[in-house]
Amino acid sequence: MLKVPAAEAQRNFGLYQDKALTQPIAITRNGRPRTVLISIKEYERLKRRDRQVVRTEDAPQEIVDAILAARPSEENKRFDHEV
Repeated sequence: MLKVPAAEAQRNFGLYQDKALTQPIAITRNGRPRTVLISIKEYERLKRRDRQVVRTEDAPQEIVDAILAARPSEENKRFDHEV
């Protein structure tokens, strides 16, 4: 990952926007990374990986019922010895 001081990134923002299309750019302050400049394609890929976390107490009943009714497939029984 390319690391660039904030002042340098500000002076040459267009250059680092172009570089961010192929690699993440860490923007540093006082030598420490603070933000990362990434392409929209990479951002959207990461957003697709987001997961919603719900406490079991707050989960809809149909989700709880589906989990309780779930059974492993025959193919997955080969892992039974691990639990």
